[in-house]
Amino acid sequence: MSDTHEYEVEIEWLGNRGSGTSGYRDYGRELVVRAAGKEHEILASADRTFHGDRERWNPEELLVAALSQCHMLSYLHMAVRAGVVVVNYEDRARGTMVQQGLGGHFTEVVLSPVITVADASMVDAAREAHAPAYEHCFIANSVNFEVRHEPVILVAA
Repeated sequence: MSDTHEYEVEIEWLGNRGSGTSGYRDYGRELVVRAAGKEHEILASADRTFHGDRERWNPEELLVAALSQCHMLSYLHMAVRAGVVVVNYEDRARGTMVQQGLGGHFTEVVLSPVITVADASMVDAAREAHAPAYEHCFIANSVNFEVRHEPVILVAA
């Protein structure tokens, strides 16, 4: 069975300082990301390395966030299927990008979820649920670099 899903976002560049793109340092990298029906906009920019605003999200951070979020949502589904009761899930994800001249690419993203389960009998199944979660993560299956998982499983007190 094949279903097609489409996702639309709108971006608006806010960085015209009066002379447009008359020079590389003459414009700002600020933008807003919106989607119909969403309550909040995402204030975004380029990475500070590329003359962006460090207080706004950059596309590289958003890619890492998308991978982390997708894995978490897939993992929670797989946990339910495996009979694992997850009571807390936090991830500190990091991505590595290599710049080559004007271009570059990600070489890997490492997800480091700390998952708390309801009972010690669930620890092994909780650890094993990462493999099918990865297989079901649409974003991880759409990138051409490695997405690794370094989970820590805790048991609720």
